[in-house]
Amino acid sequence: MIGVGIVLAIILIIAIAVVVSKKNSGDDGDSGEGNEMESGGLSSIDPTSIPKDAPNWLNPFKWADTTGFNLTYTAQTVGDLPVMGLFSKWDDSKSANEHTPPLDKPWGDYAKRPARGVNVGGWLSLEPFITPSLFEYDRRMGIVDEYTLCAYLGSRCEGVLEKHYATFITEDTFKEIAAAGLDHVRIPFSYWAVQTYDDEPYLFRTSWRYLLRSIEWCRKYGLRVNLDLHGLPGSQNGWNHSGRLGAIGWLNGTDGDRNAQRSLDVHDRLSKFFAQPRYKNIISHYGLANEPKMTELSVPTVLQWTENAHKIIRGNGVKDAIVVFGDGFRGLTKWQGELQGLDRAALDVHQYVIFNTNQIVFNHSEKVRYACAGWTEQTVDSMNRGTGYGPTLVAEWSQADTDCTRHLTNVGNGNRWTGTLKTGDPSTDVTTPRCPLMDNRCDCGPANADASEWTQSYKKFLRMFAEAQMSSFEKGWGWFYWVWDTESAPQWSYKKGLAAGVLPAKAYERDFNCDGPIPSFSDLSEAF
Repeated sequence: MIGVGIVLAIILIIAIAVVVSKKNSGDDGDSGEGNEMESGGLSSIDPTSIPKDAPNWLNPFKWADTTGFNLTYTAQTVGDLPVMGLFSKWDDSKSANEHTPPLDKPWGDYAKRPARGVNVGGWLSLEPFITPSLFEYDRRMGIVDEYTLCAYLGSRCEGVLEKHYATFITEDTFKEIAAAGLDHVRIPFSYWAVQTYDDEPYLFRTSWRYLLRSIEWCRKYGLRVNLDLHGLPGSQNGWNHSGRLGAIGWLNGTDGDRNAQRSLDVHDRLSKFFAQPRYKNIISHYGLANEPKMTELSVPTVLQWTENAHKIIRGNGVKDAIVVFGDGFRGLTKWQGELQGLDRAALDVHQYVIFNTNQIVFNHSEKVRYACAGWTEQTVDSMNRGTGYGPTLVAEWSQADTDCTRHLTNVGNGNRWTGTLKTGDPSTDVTTPRCPLMDNRCDCGPANADASEWTQSYKKFLRMFAEAQMSSFEKGWGWFYWVWDTESAPQWSYKKGLAAGVLPAKAYERDFNCDGPIPSFSDLSEAF
């Protein structure tokens, strides 16, 4: 009996050891990713299992948040990018809602089932108007973008940004997105998730881990992912969301060729990583470059770079994702006949009235009519290869009817609405009011008010304006709202819009459709 007891005790010890080993390796024998992601915690790993020379992005004891990560140490890479934090299994059986197929089934024709998505902007690529708290400095200090912020913070940049990464977007974000009837998520991120150059102050590699975890959370809720490289080496447009405000150094200037190659190198590494089987079903769109400013860049050079990037991505094994390239602000008709040799590609246009000096002046009735008539016509014409490129999607749009939001036009630059926009370039300054009244009665106070102060007529306008755009953009391959959430600026937040009742509770259930008669909106405020 004593001998049998000893044998049973040994078997029990071995069984416990195996279970603990599997738990730490991210393989608990369950077929679902979700259960794996509940396991872990720093108490489950031995600190001595992390090499002393491991960089911070491979050392979970240095991470601001370990929720949802596999903490078992590995230095393994794919495409020279770390897999640290990923679990070994995944489950593609989920669907976002009853109107969409599960991830492991084909989506089908986007012209017949357009994407209804949202951006998680201002998260892994900072934008001052989305998170103004990160830019609360004296304007004279010149902290206007991610570059100048990290240059000022120095070694503190890592702590500040990782706290932001860990708290601004969480698992609840993706749960709420799916609950809102949305089915796609566009995730903007910047090249420093992969590589930094020339002693740049950007926080290297940390955002990579959060990008990978966000994809897994999208998977958990059946959401398909649009990868959006939002900032490229040298800056593709000179705007703050590219990382650095100022000159365009991508494909342009003395370092243009070098930055072009660096960008291709980034895509080479990214596409090797995302060619792994675990991403085949969930990565639905692969974006090449957000908003390249082709009004200032050489169009033939951008087109050639686009062809080169597409060739690399397909050659590395990303076969199913739609390759997305920006319209470059050229005008959609100019894309007719361009880049027709690309396999499974789509043109991406961003539609806003508030950045157009001649459209921001529209009153509410005119804005809704323009969304129904003007944007519908543009979408239909662009989808026709006889008049446009062909497959077209709208990856950014909003309900904002003014450009009053603080920092929207860059830190401290003013706005078109009140005629206070000072860009540093007289050709783009706006010094006369461009609200519909076009006089000194133009006021940003009502526009910047909290949603709790909105009038019923203003709410009705916001709801119609949103649904008119949804209707228009679904004439193409779908849409992605900009953005899911903001610290303030409720006109820009899908989440805040839902709470205020100015967006449909489910994205696929709308009260207004541009295919029907367009009302006169006589009961809406004409002053704003």
